[in-house]
Amino acid sequence: MSEPIRAVRGMNDILPDESERWEALEELLRDWLHSYGYRSVRTPILEHTALFRRAIGEATDIVEKEMYTFTDELNQESLTLRPEATASVARAAAEHSLLYGGAQRLCYIGPMYRHERPQKGRYRQFHQVGAEALGFPGPDVDAELLLMCARLWDDLDLSGIRLHLNCLGSAAERAAYRKSLVSYLESREKDLDEDSRRRLRTNPLRVLDSKNPAMQPLIERAPRLLDTLGEASLKHFEGVQAILKEAGRPYEINPRLVRGLDYYSRTVFEWITDALGAQDAVCSGGRYDGLIAQLGGEPTPGVGFAMGLERLVELMRQAGGSGATVTPDVYVIVNGVRAGAEGFRLVEGLRDRLPQLRVELNLGGGNFKTQFRRADRSGAELAVILGDDELERGVVALKPLREDSGQSECATLELAARLEALLKGRGRRWIGG
Repeated sequence: MSEPIRAVRGMNDILPDESERWEALEELLRDWLHSYGYRSVRTPILEHTALFRRAIGEATDIVEKEMYTFTDELNQESLTLRPEATASVARAAAEHSLLYGGAQRLCYIGPMYRHERPQKGRYRQFHQVGAEALGFPGPDVDAELLLMCARLWDDLDLSGIRLHLNCLGSAAERAAYRKSLVSYLESREKDLDEDSRRRLRTNPLRVLDSKNPAMQPLIERAPRLLDTLGEASLKHFEGVQAILKEAGRPYEINPRLVRGLDYYSRTVFEWITDALGAQDAVCSGGRYDGLIAQLGGEPTPGVGFAMGLERLVELMRQAGGSGATVTPDVYVIVNGVRAGAEGFRLVEGLRDRLPQLRVELNLGGGNFKTQFRRADRSGAELAVILGDDELERGVVALKPLREDSGQSECATLELAARLEALLKGRGRRWIGG
């Protein structure tokens, strides 16, 4: 017997019961994004490695340790499975001149890849939904994205999700702050943990993001970037806060929130929860005004967010939400050689007449008892019974499966109209338009 082949560690299967929950969530997410004017963009899963090195930054955990990168033997090119989508969306906008016609609101849903330790709510293949607003320079679009997220939490009936905000200023302001931060950290290098010593030489702002409890007193005493920002950056940040206050949405300013990617500027944010353990961020994002120019396009302001679907599904499960199970409306039972052949014509005719009807034909044979058991397990509202006797008389039998009522007959030619009336009465709102 052959050795079984299993899924790659950290790249999990999503089986039908769970997949239905995902599909219901994805449908809601698309409607939510479209209601704010965001249009879908689909970028390749595979990109040139240089895209992420240039956009995300060489001295980031993603580029240094987490990317799935390999050399294409045919062309000797370094390629990478996308670890996030903002760089890909910015690349696509620049490459296809999307912004020549004005500002764009873009969104995506799809898989991402990072080679990190699998944990609750995070896998090596994981899925994100995101929104990117390109060409909008003011604080109003930053605030709108945050209010969008707040509305989603309300729509999903998720509680306990808190908003943390910070402002990273401009590239020049961060460069000046970096010098004072490095000076502070170097004077206390003996108190830094190993990871922070490494970051001190490569990406010192990430020291502020350390989760090591022993590092927190030192981080609290570090100089604050917010205290060094210029008038324009502070005005932008105050504009974001003013809109949130007017909308009655609470937030907390977290001066240690720096995000892990080099392209961020000015507004950065995280929506966090205590329900997911160490991985507390449900949604993260911020402004990246220099990214498109950095990738070879025209200077263009940008801001966006991404959230992990695995984490949303887990939060929904904890909140008691459940995706609707996909069940047939009608299960067709057949008995007899002629009826078995006619069954296919019957169900295809129903699908022609009622395109949204969910109808399942019994396959694999079985006596009446076996077929009725399958019909019951399917979750269908009605069983349609076609035997050689019914076929001879030009009728079918109808048997409700979710209520205690008797069996009836109906002319085969009238079946579609009869099902339409019966299912409409049972709450299928699509029936009859």
